[in-house]
Amino acid sequence: MMNAHNAPLSALSAQRLTLRAGMRTLLDAFTHTFYAGEIWCIAGPNGAGKTTLLSTLAGLAQPSAGHVELDGVHLADWQPLPLAQRRALMPQSAADAFSASVLDIVMLNRFPHLTGWGWEGEADRAAAHAALDALGLAQFAARDVLSLSGGERQRVALAAVLCQEAPLLLLDEPLSHLDLHHQIDCLEALTAWTREPRRTVMFSCHDLNLARRFATHALLLDGNGGAYAGPVHDVLTPMLTSRAFGYPLILLRDGEHEALIPAPRSRHESPAADDLPAG
Repeated sequence: MMNAHNAPLSALSAQRLTLRAGMRTLLDAFTHTFYAGEIWCIAGPNGAGKTTLLSTLAGLAQPSAGHVELDGVHLADWQPLPLAQRRALMPQSAADAFSASVLDIVMLNRFPHLTGWGWEGEADRAAAHAALDALGLAQFAARDVLSLSGGERQRVALAAVLCQEAPLLLLDEPLSHLDLHHQIDCLEALTAWTREPRRTVMFSCHDLNLARRFATHALLLDGNGGAYAGPVHDVLTPMLTSRAFGYPLILLRDGEHEALIPAPRSRHESPAADDLPAG
């Protein structure tokens, strides 16, 4: 999407963002702008700071240094209600505190759009049903959320975020608890969702090959302050992923298909920087 100056409309911008956990620096003076229409995968080893980064980009955690801008406005200057209308966050896990139907759980995310006495209207119910339909959950609408499996509950949580109708989605491990079939269904739904103007998705994911297939861009954290950002096939390469994960990976090709897999090596052999595969 282009603005009046023929430049892409930015969704989110990190300005010299620094994140720390105790004495560790997870991200060091990171600057990047994420544009509308892009699907970003945030990848990296356990403890690299993926959840911390998503919480900071959502405005729920404060960085150690730097700041985040949304539509050119410092995130700290956004009021809660307009911010909830502009961005939605799906946490890594959320326990169900009470019994309720799946439809009611999904409609909880309509709170930024409610007016008057706060009762849901026809448009809110339509948005909830559309979100359930997008994830193949229409038949679950009347089910008690407490009766669902972990994977089913994960898809309901994603439907709730879609129901919020915020143009920016920040999703922390949205594919966890899902089998491969439903992982692909959810990624296809998110891909279709971003075809509407001004929409951007950022999600953390451990499956590098699904990320290479569905994401347009990748942000790879190495857990030591470093980050690589750019088009997904330029970032999720054997060289960069081997360096970030501390294990040698190679890229296999079969016609148009590619897959990153662990390189065969002795169980006692440790990857040295000079031995990492080229990109």
